[in-house]
Amino acid sequence: MNDKYKIIGPLYDFLAMIFSAGQIDKCKTAMHGYIKPDDKVLFAGVGQGIDAIGAAELGAEVTVVDLSESMLNILDKRTRGRYFTHPIRRVHQDILKFDEYHQYDVVYANFFLNVFEKNMVTKVLEHLSKLAKKGGHVVVGDFSLPSGGPVSKLFQNIYWYIADIIFVVMAKNAFHPVYDYQTQMKQLGLEITDVKYLQFLFDDRYYSIRAQKG
Repeated sequence: MNDKYKIIGPLYDFLAMIFSAGQIDKCKTAMHGYIKPDDKVLFAGVGQGIDAIGAAELGAEVTVVDLSESMLNILDKRTRGRYFTHPIRRVHQDILKFDEYHQYDVVYANFFLNVFEKNMVTKVLEHLSKLAKKGGHVVVGDFSLPSGGPVSKLFQNIYWYIADIIFVVMAKNAFHPVYDYQTQMKQLGLEITDVKYLQFLFDDRYYSIRAQKG
């Protein structure tokens, strides 16, 4: 499998910390207050896994899926020698080929959907929804839509495109504007139950969206 994150992967969390002053990490775990012990929780495109580790620490039965072997290896190093009620299950696979449908209480896609072209985002979201149980939840954490006046929106867009261009160059991710995940989730029949915003430089820059599957 082609590992697009072999070069930038080891730097990912460091760059995220510098770029967002820690807000990206907070966004990834913003909905963890809902996790209950023994919940089955899936993390799609888990990366270095701070959110997956947090869920495992809460007693969840965590499965992580990532196409990048280098990212999964970093997660392995972070968890080596640590005890969890349920050991984190690691799956090296394309998320669209992962077919454990209707199995998970919560399915997370944190800073994952933004790697795709627009026409792929709905397809991936629909697939993630199928992995959740009936009554389960899908959580998306990512850059929030620019808001406020024209100047605020301009600076928020510049901020986003700096990040996007870095990953276009380093990992060949898609080049695109900030996606409207809430609208896409609603179109798939998911009911938005909570949205938490995180600020950076006086504006809402990130959000975590929790939506329930009917």
